[in-house]
Amino acid sequence: MAAPRLLCTLGSRVPLLSLSSSRSSSLSCSFFSSLSLAGPCCPAAARRPLLSPATWLGAGCVVSTRCVSRSTSDTWWHEHLSEENNAFLRRHIKQEFTELTAARLNPLKDEPWSRHTWTPGSRRVGLVAVKLGIMPAWTKSGEKQPVTVLQVQDCHVLQHLSKEEYDGVTDVLLVGGKNVSPFSHSRVHLERCRLAGVPPKQKVSVFEVSKHALVKPGTPLYAAHFRPGQYVDVTAKTIGKGFQGVMKRWGYSGQPATHGQTKTHRRMGAIAAAGPARVWPGTKMPGRMGNIYRTEHGLKVWRVNTKYNVLYVHGSIPGHKNCLVKVRDTILHNRLKFNENPPFPTYFADGEEELPEELFDEELFNFDQPSITF
Repeated sequence: MAAPRLLCTLGSRVPLLSLSSSRSSSLSCSFFSSLSLAGPCCPAAARRPLLSPATWLGAGCVVSTRCVSRSTSDTWWHEHLSEENNAFLRRHIKQEFTELTAARLNPLKDEPWSRHTWTPGSRRVGLVAVKLGIMPAWTKSGEKQPVTVLQVQDCHVLQHLSKEEYDGVTDVLLVGGKNVSPFSHSRVHLERCRLAGVPPKQKVSVFEVSKHALVKPGTPLYAAHFRPGQYVDVTAKTIGKGFQGVMKRWGYSGQPATHGQTKTHRRMGAIAAAGPARVWPGTKMPGRMGNIYRTEHGLKVWRVNTKYNVLYVHGSIPGHKNCLVKVRDTILHNRLKFNENPPFPTYFADGEEELPEELFDEELFNFDQPSITF
């Protein structure tokens, strides 16, 4: 019995991955190159309409009808991988990504980009982090402060776009965070990550940076990019609430509960005046609430864990738990004095500076220390 083959529908130029003895030779090519060379698989929903006989019009009559899939399978393709083949392919991809990242960090591969010193007005790159939740913290004076826990997971610089390629004003860096499976991403994203020498990322964010603050693509970014006492801006997508009325969405007080009111207790009332005889654009009315990007400005970094790449940021931020957020230096002018002389252009793990596992703000109480001293 012939051994089962993998990816038999990806085109003639893609090597057939099998579970036979020739597995080692079949896996010699990169998965990225396989995807870049392979032609797109044609699913049933993307094919042209088929001609089927129209029995209600009589014998010999045909009409053009679209082929509707009646399959209850949860996959898109007609030919599926077995569980054993799928597990084998994922193990191979994981091993290839590990080797790819290790080869990218080799200092002998190519020359690093020049590093400059920080100057007032410099704009650094930011991070892509995962929101883990919220917890309390206490200052040395006994005040309770809510902090949001953000973890930086597999954050790398993916690409540099010059101002001519972007908008003609400033340079930008594309940063990706949290490794994901390559089976659910486009060929453009896979090629961008391959050129950077990193695995595919779940979220890619754009950061405007100064010319002397550029970071080489493929460089890993850590939580030590920020230090306690600095202020950051956090951008994330808010939790979707669905279609809501004006009382929940905009905080309207509604209509009276009694005195002739019927089925209008939670309604908005008049939406415009009779003079203009129109409803102005932007009028607050019922609609979908949440699921939009919001930015919280001027959040203080209370604590940094350099071992697990965790940031403790003041207050609450948009988004649900385990969502990906964008963290960058604040743009508030009254907070810029606290962000002077940061790690520039970022923190490099191979540098001469050795950091402790925990970094605390000078006002934050460390529970490893005694609370009462004599």
